[in-house]
Amino acid sequence: MDFELEDIIKLLISFVLGGVIGTEREYRSKSAGLRTLILISVGSTLFTIISTKTGPDAGRIAANIVTGIGFLGAGIIFREDNRVVGLTTAAIVWVTAALGMGIGAGLYALSLVSFLIAGLSLVILTPVQKFIRKKSQIRNYRLMSVYQKKTLKNYEDLFSSYDLKILRGEQNRSGNHINGSWSLQGSAKKHEQLTKYLLDDQNILELDF
Repeated sequence: MDFELEDIIKLLISFVLGGVIGTEREYRSKSAGLRTLILISVGSTLFTIISTKTGPDAGRIAANIVTGIGFLGAGIIFREDNRVVGLTTAAIVWVTAALGMGIGAGLYALSLVSFLIAGLSLVILTPVQKFIRKKSQIRNYRLMSVYQKKTLKNYEDLFSSYDLKILRGEQNRSGNHINGSWSLQGSAKKHEQLTKYLLDDQNILELDF
């Protein structure tokens, strides 16, 4: 089984495309950055080239690439402060592997179009995503105060006055203190206004947001 000039070109193309995508991730300080995505792209291309030269095992090798990338993606996703992070990077790892496989199979036009679509999703849609998050985002709040009748109900009314929707709420009392935790949805501006009010509230003994 000998490598041909086209195989080397495929690997170089994978290196370039993986490098472009990896640069974007590196710029945003993500866990899978420049070197990782280059290796994923080039590795997928190499496995695909090998699979096309081994005849009957081609489908099995391709399936194993997808399985292996799934494990890599799962390692990138984790929970942080009640949020799941790393989903976009894991998806990019998956797409980068697919691009490498496409190049290895000689599907240059399809791989290039897919690369452009993926790139546009990362660059052009980022401002759209920021705009949506500015208009509607979910934040978690926890406060503790001295227990009084309807203490937390008053705070829930306060949230409504700031046009913040309560998605989830939990309350518990410990001795003379009462704790409340809420997930609130609303605009970034309303969240900032609420946070400023709560920070100035002398009745609140503890506040997390």
